[in-house]
Amino acid sequence: MSAQAIQTMRRPARPTRRRFISPAGPPPLEPGDRLSRAEFERRYEAHPEIKKAELIEGVVYMASPVRFVQHSHLHHVMTTWLGVYESATPGVQGGDNATVRLNFDNEPQPDALLRLEPTHGGRSRITEDDYVEGPPELIVEIAASSVAYDLHDKLAVYQRTGVQEYLAVQVYEQRVDWFVLREGVYESLAPDVTGVLRSEVFPGLWLQLAALWSGDLAGLLAVLQAGLASPEHAAFVTRLRTHTRSEENEAL
Repeated sequence: MSAQAIQTMRRPARPTRRRFISPAGPPPLEPGDRLSRAEFERRYEAHPEIKKAELIEGVVYMASPVRFVQHSHLHHVMTTWLGVYESATPGVQGGDNATVRLNFDNEPQPDALLRLEPTHGGRSRITEDDYVEGPPELIVEIAASSVAYDLHDKLAVYQRTGVQEYLAVQVYEQRVDWFVLREGVYESLAPDVTGVLRSEVFPGLWLQLAALWSGDLAGLLAVLQAGLASPEHAAFVTRLRTHTRSEENEAL
């Protein structure tokens, strides 16, 4: 048989198989991913370059770049306001962009929060790995407008998981909705005749709306100081101190 015939009878060469090469580095964390809380935390911790990601109803949300006037400065004003209240109220702690474990499908990172320590009757605690677990008494979110998910999906989550008060600052409409949980349902607080909103959970925490939207931080804090000097705040401080002493006596 000729060499040409032998060559013709040979089997055709198989196509080369390409090996799948796993991408280097940790698995990605992308907006819209559907993850368990454990997997969300694993991926979030593996990506220190991501500064803000949240798990809401099992879906990942990630923040857009932060504008100064429309978010950053208002955020600063609200955390200053909460910090002054904390300084005058024992057993109260504030937080800024803290991760909050609410349940297995929801781990938000609210713009600000105010919580009572467990020794003072609070429902949240700080875990061994330094996260907030359980619902803080007050959550504050700075939302671009009323169509943001802060006013829809998050609101429903905060209501269902027992966040007692939720303050949503809506920049575009220059509107503040302060929701208070009553019998498991959020209702809006109404401002008094002077345009001041007053917390029901944290007596003396007063917010002057006109001062907020005019950028008058001094005026905002002056109204807060009036709240801190009120009889209801003094009574609240007394209750907190009494609660602490009762807890200490039971421990003995």
